[in-house]
Amino acid sequence: MRATTEGGAELTQLLTPEGERLADSRFDPYLADIDAEALRGLYRDMVLVRRADRESNAMQRQGQLGIWVPLLGQEAAQVGSGRALRPADMAFPSYREHGVAYTRGIDFRELLGIFRCTDHSGWDPAEYGFHPYTIVIGNQVLNAAGYAMGQKFDGKVGNADDAENEATIVYFGDGATSQGDVHEGFVWGAVYDAPVVYFCQNNQWAISEPTERQSRLPLYQRARGYGFPGIRVDGNDVLACLAVTRWALDECRHGNGPVLIEAFTYRMDAHTTTDDPTRYRLSDELEAWKLKDPIERVRAHLARAGGTEQDFFDGVDAEADEFAAQLRDFCFTMPDPPPERIFSEVYADTPAALDAQREEYLNYLAGFAGGEH
Repeated sequence: MRATTEGGAELTQLLTPEGERLADSRFDPYLADIDAEALRGLYRDMVLVRRADRESNAMQRQGQLGIWVPLLGQEAAQVGSGRALRPADMAFPSYREHGVAYTRGIDFRELLGIFRCTDHSGWDPAEYGFHPYTIVIGNQVLNAAGYAMGQKFDGKVGNADDAENEATIVYFGDGATSQGDVHEGFVWGAVYDAPVVYFCQNNQWAISEPTERQSRLPLYQRARGYGFPGIRVDGNDVLACLAVTRWALDECRHGNGPVLIEAFTYRMDAHTTTDDPTRYRLSDELEAWKLKDPIERVRAHLARAGGTEQDFFDGVDAEADEFAAQLRDFCFTMPDPPPERIFSEVYADTPAALDAQREEYLNYLAGFAGGEH
């Protein structure tokens, strides 16, 4: 019962942990535009995202954030798949997709308000093609299936002019595949041929439960039961994640229905900052996955291929440090929202009952010393 603990023969990999580029006739065409400069851009993305993640994790430990959900080790899965999206596409995250948010143009500082408990989200989902975070496990899969059905009903799928076509991607972890919402989302997406990519980041651990305790078969093979294709990709390989996601989105946009991608990766840190992973997993497992680090394999490839000087790597590291410093300054000086904020941005047209509740609450607060608390 350990069928899901190794990548397996069907794992799609284009860049080995040693930085060796592997040819693949099926997916190489989806990387035709990825030259050395573009690969350096993907490397920069991952370094910045990791640095921001580490800084946010540290700020939670210092009491500046209520909680943080680390993505350490999953940068390639998120950056690769996120960069595969077009502006008109829509992404539905869970609560760990900070790297996808970054690729969609979300200011990383907007994420901090969620975890400082001052806001749910500070961006317009329609503008950025990125839905607010979803805390309820698996619920976003149903939301994404419905959105993708709407794209099809609106004629955004299967057009001769591919520029008119759209697709949806939804992110969830291996643990979410045990939730009913995920399976319902699979059913709806399948029966309506919805243009939705189900992107499962299999990081091996659903909090403290390993994947093999949740499935007899590799997760990507579950797609067969719903009648759409599934594929397993090396989630620590940014090129493979980019190419496979581009392929899957292309399938969706052309009217071929859903695709399930299982990005085989590893959560290098705790599930959240409230978790202690040393209680349920062994350190030798962690050490083995460090050798498959998604950032180091790109760095090794760039060094192996030549043309990338040490100055580039030093410059990216310096930029990442500055990025982290900006986040820290913003977080430490973030103002508390006014009391009336809990009533705003709830309805497009505020009902009279909510207006009355707001006035009653503000009058109640005004009765305290200082008139505000």
